[in-house]
Amino acid sequence: MKIVIKLRTLAGDFAENKEVAKKLRIEKIMPVLSKNGGVVLDFAGVSGATQSFIHALISDPLREFGEVALDNLYYKHANEKIQKIISIVYRYMQESSHGEQGEPS
Repeated sequence: MKIVIKLRTLAGDFAENKEVAKKLRIEKIMPVLSKNGGVVLDFAGVSGATQSFIHALISDPLREFGEVALDNLYYKHANEKIQKIISIVYRYMQESSHGEQGEPS
């Protein structure tokens, strides 16, 4: 199963509402990834996004599903600015997961 989420329709021209991101994450992204399905985040018509929006959208799926999320989250029509923010969030999540593994319990 693969779903396409058209962010322009839900988040507008500039994706900044973290509540919208949270709702998408909880209601759409997490359930599909939990079944090993694919999620296409379509940024067509979205000129930009805040880092907090992208973080709210994908950080929990990356943390909870790890490789499954890496393999099953796709980004379509993301401009250079949005791609850069997605990369920053990915990098941050990788660094934080490495830090958790290296700390004694």
